[in-house]
Amino acid sequence: MKLEVKEIRKSFGEKEVLHGINFAVESGKALGLLGRNGAGKTTTIRILMDVFHANSGEILLDGKPFVPKNNSIGYLPEERGLYPKRTVLEQMVFLAKLRGMKTAKAKENAMKWLKRLEVSEYANRKLETLSKGNQQKVQLAATLVCDPEIVILDEPFSGLDPVNSQILKDVVNELIAVGKVVIFSSHQMSYVEEFCDNIAIINQGEVVLAGELKEIKKDYSKNRLMLSAENYSLNELAEKVEKELKGVSVAEKKKEFLVLELTEGISKKEIVKALAETDIDIVKFGRYEPTLNDIFVEKVGEEIEK
Repeated sequence: MKLEVKEIRKSFGEKEVLHGINFAVESGKALGLLGRNGAGKTTTIRILMDVFHANSGEILLDGKPFVPKNNSIGYLPEERGLYPKRTVLEQMVFLAKLRGMKTAKAKENAMKWLKRLEVSEYANRKLETLSKGNQQKVQLAATLVCDPEIVILDEPFSGLDPVNSQILKDVVNELIAVGKVVIFSSHQMSYVEEFCDNIAIINQGEVVLAGELKEIKKDYSKNRLMLSAENYSLNELAEKVEKELKGVSVAEKKKEFLVLELTEGISKKEIVKALAETDIDIVKFGRYEPTLNDIFVEKVGEEIEK
C-alpha cells in the first residue's frame, strides 16, 4: 500500500496556508511529518482525514484517488478527544461501532488493545479517574480498536513516563512490522529517528526537505568530521585547528567535540596526516553524522526538541 500526497494547496479566505505539499509513505514504513507550530502539519493531516478539503492537489492510495471514508484510518490527535466522564470500555465500544464494527467484535478488540497497553484493569473506570499517562494509552487503544490500515500519530508520547513510553514504542514497531502505513508527527526528534524511514519537513506551508532519512543524513555528513582531544579544551582545539590545519574550518562546537568542515577537494586522509603532525592527542575523530534535530534546525532555523 502506498499513500501519496501530491501538490496539496489549502487556503482559508484569501490566505494560502499550504503551498503544494508533497510526500509519500508505504506499508511497513513510517513517515516523520515534522515542522514548527503553525507550519501546516495539522492542516495537512486534517485534509488526509477529510476534515478539510484541499483547494487543489490530490491524495492517492496505490495510484487511485484516496477516499478516507472507504479506508480504515486510526488517528491519535495531539489534542485528546475522549470523554472524561464515560467509562473506558463504554466509549471505546461506542467509537468502534461508529466506524461500523459490531458490538461483540468492538468489545473483543477494545479489551485486546487495553490488555496490550496494560490498562485493561481500568476498563470499567471513568477516564477522568486515570492518570495522564494511562489516559494517553487509552486514547491510543481507541485509535487502534478498528485495526486501521493507516495510522496517524500526533505527539503520541506526550505525558508518558519511560516505562509507558517503552510500551508505546513496542506497539508502534509492531504496527510497522505488520505492514501498516504509519505517519508519525512529534517534536521529540529521538522518537522520529527511532521509528521513521522517511521524513518530510514542512515550513511555512511548504515541504523544505523530504526523503529517506538515512540518505539525508549521509548527504548532510559529506565533508564534515568530528574531533575532540585529550590535551585541549574545545575552545583551544578550535583555535589550533583554524590556525594549523589547512582546508578545515570549525563549523560547530558540540558538547563533547568539534564539527569540522572540509574545503572542497580536501580528503579525510589528508586531514589524518595533518593531525598526525600536530601534538593533538585525539579522543574522537571520524565522519560526523548529524542528528535529525541538527538537520531540522538547519532547514527551519529553530530547535523543537522537547
